[in-house]
Amino acid sequence: MKVIIVENELYLAQSIASKLGEYDFDVEIYGSAKDAMKSHGDIYLLSTSLPGQNVLPLINKNKEKIIILMVNYINNDTVGEPLKEGAKDYIVKPFMIEELLRKIDHYNEFQYLKEQNRFYEEYLGNLLCEIDHQCQTDKLPFSVMVRTNYLRAVDKLALDISRSKACALVFISLEEENWLEKIASLGQNNMGYIIHLEKLKKNDRETVYAQLEGKRFLLTCTSETIESPFETITVNSGSKLYDQNDVLTIDEYVQYIVKNFQYKFPDTELSKKLGISRKSLWEKRKKYDLFKKK
Repeated sequence: MKVIIVENELYLAQSIASKLGEYDFDVEIYGSAKDAMKSHGDIYLLSTSLPGQNVLPLINKNKEKIIILMVNYINNDTVGEPLKEGAKDYIVKPFMIEELLRKIDHYNEFQYLKEQNRFYEEYLGNLLCEIDHQCQTDKLPFSVMVRTNYLRAVDKLALDISRSKACALVFISLEEENWLEKIASLGQNNMGYIIHLEKLKKNDRETVYAQLEGKRFLLTCTSETIESPFETITVNSGSKLYDQNDVLTIDEYVQYIVKNFQYKFPDTELSKKLGISRKSLWEKRKKYDLFKKK
């Protein structure tokens, strides 16, 4: 990783660079914030005591990077305003290199988790984009049981609730051996997303209910006969493909495949996969109004 040191005390900058080099960091030194504006680093060690210099533009330009302020004393100019502008942390001179490395490791891990979280958010959003759970998440309680014939719709509901109520989800499958410990460990800032209630015996379901008292959760169940003491809503798919108690007719199956895969495959390949002619495929499109949008 490349570290940019912005420090007008050359001896101090060289000393820090030498020590970081021992840990395989690639280091560049700049004597002013203006010169450092052209730099491209992963980590910025920025002195906020540079005479007559405004470091805020440099911070603003690199706010997505790890910026650690190196300060002689703490006040609004050296720490307060730079942190508001986007710097991540500060360290008071003189400091031990081990303390600086600890901060760098901490924010490296934070950046990694942030990027991973962004990836999963975007991936799941794309995966579930065509699903509509038809619920107003801001009006739902923090604790609710959901009956469903389509778990993917509840997946999207859980993610939407997490965003709207600003609470972190904890995924719990009641098929796992440690489900009891995971429920017991739910905190006030977490919301349990709990699936497969229908897989448990009655005594175990009662244990789940008792453990969930006073906690935030979204509890799913695909059975229509299991009762619970909690407020219950229903989230179903309009397609029989997801109804566990129904079998699709051939026409229903073809309709579903054409609707969901017509943009993935050309008509020749789609008709071949369905085992019908292109003329039959056209007739199905006409019958169910499933023509491609241009």
